[in-house]
Amino acid sequence: MTVVLNDLAKHVNGRVIGDAQCEINGVGTLEGAQFGQIAFLANPKYRKHLKNTNASAVIIKEADKQNCPVNAIVVDDPYVAYAVIAACLNPIAPCIPGIHPSAVISDLAKIHALAWIGPQCVVEDNAIIGAGAIIGPGCLIGKHSTVGEGSRLDAHVTIWHDTQIGKRTLIHPGVVIGSDGFGIAKQKNHEWIKVPQLGRVCIGDDVEIGANTTIDRGALDDTVIMSGVKIDNLVQIGHNAYIGEHTAIAACTAIAGSAKIGKNCKIAGAVGIAGHLKIADNVTITAMSMVNKSIIEPGVYSSGTLLEKNNTWRKNAVRIKQLDIIARKVIKQE
Repeated sequence: MTVVLNDLAKHVNGRVIGDAQCEINGVGTLEGAQFGQIAFLANPKYRKHLKNTNASAVIIKEADKQNCPVNAIVVDDPYVAYAVIAACLNPIAPCIPGIHPSAVISDLAKIHALAWIGPQCVVEDNAIIGAGAIIGPGCLIGKHSTVGEGSRLDAHVTIWHDTQIGKRTLIHPGVVIGSDGFGIAKQKNHEWIKVPQLGRVCIGDDVEIGANTTIDRGALDDTVIMSGVKIDNLVQIGHNAYIGEHTAIAACTAIAGSAKIGKNCKIAGAVGIAGHLKIADNVTITAMSMVNKSIIEPGVYSSGTLLEKNNTWRKNAVRIKQLDIIARKVIKQE
């Protein structure tokens, strides 16, 4: 798709420097972009590549305009502007309504006339598919589940029974929503018995869920993912968990049952969050952290030790074990 620079600038409330009628047909990096493409400069460490870029235009901040050798769009946040412009140049294909002949649809399901049901899909009793929804190949929509208007499920997504999905939600391949949570009780003979998982999963509007993520249904109360939440690949969310609005969760994070995470939080990769904890709004948790107690104030939190050469790490590990003995000696001397 080709769009002139001035029209792209209007989408991001930017100011054009140079040829406003320059034609842009794609995006690229400062180093890799070619004629006809637009790049962006958001991170100062890439500023050194600006003077040699082959891009036809660059999205920049006001402070970088003097050093830009090509056309530019000046904005406050180049990365956000890049996201908007990239979407303009690469629009999502519109939903073409219909039902593939190989799909298995219950007579009791309600499929909007403007929805698309792909090949090998299964839609069970009393499921509801909204207008403009796209159900990709091999998906399962369980009984009494709802997929809202404009939502898109890529290939092989499993939506188990009684799951509610809002509008414009994007779910990537292999996601499983609404499977049983890990509920077991130990008997006196040491055998485990299964605790029935009777709640639902309720997902708001404009949510994105990455490939092979799993979200368990509630044990009694519902598991709730509020509107605007963004979840990366390979994330596990346990039963009865609550994720507040516009929180972002990176890959390989595991959130145990009944944890409650506030809104506008950022959870980095491979974080572990223990069950029944509460995390306040506007909290950032850095990668590989283990959260074993509630966080009641906004801020940035970390745990664990950073990477070292193995010999140094081993020495530090021994010293950490000695900290209690050293502390007791210090206290005694004081």
